[in-house]
Amino acid sequence: MECEFPTLNSDSNTIKTIFNSVKTIAVLGLSPNETKASYRVAAYLQEAGYTIVPVYPKEEMILGAKVYRSLEAIPFAVDMVDIFRKPNALDAIADACIARGDVKVFWAQLGIVNNAAAQKAEAAGMKVVQNHCSMVEHRALF
Repeated sequence: MECEFPTLNSDSNTIKTIFNSVKTIAVLGLSPNETKASYRVAAYLQEAGYTIVPVYPKEEMILGAKVYRSLEAIPFAVDMVDIFRKPNALDAIADACIARGDVKVFWAQLGIVNNAAAQKAEAAGMKVVQNHCSMVEHRALF
């Protein structure tokens, strides 16, 4: 799916508020491969003090945390979903976030844009960030 621009997105003040308010971050597509962006970003956020919840189709542990197969399988509250998946997966991810009822932030990583999914998440009360790296943004603001 091509990216439609302008991207529905959050500004730096909203992003700073996000980082100050979230504690638990589910990372969808968190690879166990240390050279992958998802691993490096999650490791950085974990070191910055956030609880990282890996969501990946295999592995038992990544970054010392139990791996879940889906967002729906996580048995405790999740503040933010940090997404390393293709844009066409975001519609179903937005639906899963809405169904959970506890996700406050829908964050699609650098290069990932799906305005329809973003609008759906925003309409359900979530803050939305697209096409931004959470590690880069956190480093710039803190």
